[in-house]
Amino acid sequence: MSDSLETLRSELSSVDRQLLELVGRRLSLAKQIGAVKRGMDRPTRDFAREKVVIDGARARAEGHGYDPDVAEDLMHTLIRSSLTAQERDRVAAHGIGDGRRALIIGGAGKMGAWFARFLDSQGYSVEISDPTPGDYANIDWKTAPLDHEIVVVSTPLRQTDEVLHNLAERRPTGVVFDLGSLKSPLHSGLRALVDANVAVCSIHPMFGPDTALLSGRHVIFVDLGHRGAVDVARALFAPTMATTVDMGLDEHDRMIAYVLGLSHALSIAFFTALAASGEDAPKLAALSSTTFDAQLAVSAAVSRENPEMYFDIQRLNHHGSAALDALCSAADAIRDAVASEDQSAFVALMETGETYLRQR
Repeated sequence: MSDSLETLRSELSSVDRQLLELVGRRLSLAKQIGAVKRGMDRPTRDFAREKVVIDGARARAEGHGYDPDVAEDLMHTLIRSSLTAQERDRVAAHGIGDGRRALIIGGAGKMGAWFARFLDSQGYSVEISDPTPGDYANIDWKTAPLDHEIVVVSTPLRQTDEVLHNLAERRPTGVVFDLGSLKSPLHSGLRALVDANVAVCSIHPMFGPDTALLSGRHVIFVDLGHRGAVDVARALFAPTMATTVDMGLDEHDRMIAYVLGLSHALSIAFFTALAASGEDAPKLAALSSTTFDAQLAVSAAVSRENPEMYFDIQRLNHHGSAALDALCSAADAIRDAVASEDQSAFVALMETGETYLRQR
């Protein structure tokens, strides 16, 4: 019996090796396809083709007698890997940097480091300015000549306005933009740059520093009156599959109060309630349910984020209290409906939500 088990395990290992070799071959073919697409000026992503691939995989799985969901999950992973490779190649081939210089103030932080790599891949000669050493030449932006074609401000939110004011005094010759997740705390610094006739805009990448593929991700662009600055910033993302969104300065924070503030607060409330419940976390996770597992995964990811940054997103948003009040009001409405045994009120809450979310 043991000999038979070892034989089967050996055969399984051989199949695994073959699978990995085939994955490598598939990735190589995908990169070649990406090069052909670039030559034909065709987009990287082809949703119709993806559907054909996934539907075919599900049909073949059924034909071989195993769960089609396994085949679909596998193909989604492989397609994502291929798209990531194609996008990286397209960004590199775009090469708008061509040796031009870029400075990332705060370039050793997570998002600053992401942007440094992103600009590097486009051919920019990247320097950073950060108290912590990073992977690029580190300079003191307060004393060094600011003659870079691009200056990116990726400092903690509570420091960014001061940095913008200092930049306004030094008047960089290139395009300046911040990556702040809020804009209202930066109004004064951004206005100072505008008044100093600096080519400035503001952007908000709606993704984290671990993001590899920008398909399905959004980047918000705020025009501060210098359209050329927006065009330069937007051109950086042109070879990617990111969706670009134009938004006004005040509108940005009102929307972000719900997109970030409310979603963060909901997750924090969820894991805070669980922690205060006294129930054993592994036991709760072991019970499992589709909804609980999904909420637990999101909340766990939030719990690992920078708490100071998340506090600033709540504290510094002038519109933030409206979203938090709405969350508290919604929780009270649920509790009141249950406590009063008012089924119709509870049903009305769910029906209102279903109607609202159907508009997505």
